[in-house]
Amino acid sequence: MHVLMDIMVSPGGVGLSVSPYVAECEKIFTAAGLKHKLHAFGTNVEGEWDDVMAAVKACHEKLQAMGAVRVTSHIKMSTRTDRAQSLQDKVSSVEQKL
Repeated sequence: MHVLMDIMVSPGGVGLSVSPYVAECEKIFTAAGLKHKLHAFGTNVEGEWDDVMAAVKACHEKLQAMGAVRVTSHIKMSTRTDRAQSLQDKVSSVEQKL
């Protein structure tokens, strides 16, 4: 099942800057071969359900290994059965209406 996901990973107990932890998750999404795009408050990811969820698990494991005592992910996900849709399709649909 193809899934579109928006994720914000919040490592706890690591101080004010979380950018090194976000960077590690970005590396995991890249290594998994997932389409993804970082934005100011998270990352958009798309791919097959099992691959995406395995990458989320890997992010949690990596951040904990880096010393985060608590990792919380805020996730929005979307699947469709009527047609294929990409993250870019969603953006283009709105841009066409502007």
